Amino acid sequence: MSFGVLLAVLAGALMHASWNLLVKRAGDTRLATAGVYIAAGVLSGLALPFIPPPAPASWPYLAVATATEVLYGLLLAAAYRAGDLSHAYPLMRGTAPLLVALGSGALIGDHLSAAVWVGVVLVSAGIFSMVLDAHARGHSAVATRLALLNAVVIATYTTIDGLGVRISGQPVAYSLWLFMLVGVPWLIWAMAARQRRSALQRHMGYLAVGGLCSVGSYGVALWAMTRAPVAAVAAVRETSIVFATVLGVVILKERVSRVRVLAACAIALGVWVIHGSAPT
Repeated sequence: MSFGVLLAVLAGALMHASWNLLVKRAGDTRLATAGVYIAAGVLSGLALPFIPPPAPASWPYLAVATATEVLYGLLLAAAYRAGDLSHAYPLMRGTAPLLVALGSGALIGDHLSAAVWVGVVLVSAGIFSMVLDAHARGHSAVATRLALLNAVVIATYTTIDGLGVRISGQPVAYSLWLFMLVGVPWLIWAMAARQRRSALQRHMGYLAVGGLCSVGSYGVALWAMTRAPVAAVAAVRETSIVFATVLGVVILKERVSRVRVLAACAIALGVWVIHGSAPT
């Protein structure tokens, strides 16, 4: 993985942590999730006329990815209703890299070196340490189950999109089409009730920022998957947990334990192992 790709994926990780923070801070997490995806869909739709479409062979992947992303959003909102950001976010984002690493070799043909595997394990071990620390503090068991289920969904759409974006020949177009398609069912749901429509109108500026971060974060990740192994990109992207921890301290005034600090260090070390060892 080149230094430029690494920096791009890290910037995407910060954007991802930021829009999740916006959803968690909202009183209605499902409505906030809808607003973020609607805004992302509108922004993506505005850009689509100016770029070539993805290859027809990638459209079946887009269809499956759209359904999977909608499920992800529903589980995300439910997990944030049941538990804290510092508990649900690490569990969702931390379980996925190992699942992606196990699946990418068989499905995509990315054969990772021993050093890259060490990096993936370090990143995941750091995240699991954060999860165990949160569990010891008595966080919701429901949130844990929802987050673990969503981790499987994340690993699924990451693998599907890793295949689809490579076939598409147009990583930017693929990601924009994905966001526009995912925004449609959320828009239908939001428009079905007057109360939801009114709430979206009041907070649309706030949620548009989340939509922009969502588009930017995943678009960067999909582009990076065409330049580096899918599992390596997925693992580096999980540094969003470090950014989420900082945002939690600064904005949500969360207390960070020693275990969480050590876990963040393990994640950072894993990122550099992956950076130094992954194929370019």
